[in-house]
Amino acid sequence: MAVITKISVQKKNHDRYNIFVDEGKGEKFAFSVDEDVLIKYQLKKGIELEDLMLTEVHFHDDIRKAYNLAINYLARRMRSEGEVREYLITKEVETPVITEVISKLYKNQFLNDAEFAAAFVRTQINTTDKGPLQIKRELKEKKIDSTVAEDALKDYSFDEQVETAEQLCRKYTEKNKRESFRSLKLKVEQQLIRKGFSFDIIQLVLANSPEQEDDADQLELEAITYQGEKLHRKYEKHSGYEYKQKMKQALYRKGFPIELIERYLQEKDTF
Repeated sequence: MAVITKISVQKKNHDRYNIFVDEGKGEKFAFSVDEDVLIKYQLKKGIELEDLMLTEVHFHDDIRKAYNLAINYLARRMRSEGEVREYLITKEVETPVITEVISKLYKNQFLNDAEFAAAFVRTQINTTDKGPLQIKRELKEKKIDSTVAEDALKDYSFDEQVETAEQLCRKYTEKNKRESFRSLKLKVEQQLIRKGFSFDIIQLVLANSPEQEDDADQLELEAITYQGEKLHRKYEKHSGYEYKQKMKQALYRKGFPIELIERYLQEKDTF
């Protein structure tokens, strides 16, 4: 049976101790343990180490090492339980040890998925233009339970969602104002869907889009003029009926109504 012959502090880590034993063939290094484990099992010179005791010592030391890894990981920023689990798995920590570490982190209030989700949602609201569905997808990627995510997203009020979606709509409309209203509306709708806004929010925002403004006709006329000039350069080698058909088809594909296309081409013929 192994008997502890010496215990020394590690030079580079003063919280860990090297344990030396003699099994009848002289002193040799056996293992190292964290200070808490050393105290918990009252390890000292002259103690005989039975197999069961050694198993418990190693298990609790593994827990302590994994716990320290988790604490360092959490020190960078708030993490979800799922993120911590995945991190420990990458460090090749065994499942029983991870279970004990997670339990200890909750007990010491280093983990709280509800608080994590609430903080994450508020940060996204304040610093991004994402809708609630996109934020929920990201919470899912962070292994947050759907019920917890939904509770956190209650903080994203309807008015805030509308305001953010309207800002996105204005920004995208200004950037693409030379497109037809139909094309622009479709692209704005697709953009808002990608950003994670609901159908109700999107329809409300589109109802207040530039298409509904008093100068909508003028904006649409400016857009078809801009697009028409670009298409003219492409089709100017054609003439007569063929030219007009190609222009009509191209402008229609860009979302302009046929009445406006006819009006534009007629006015163009007068110049």
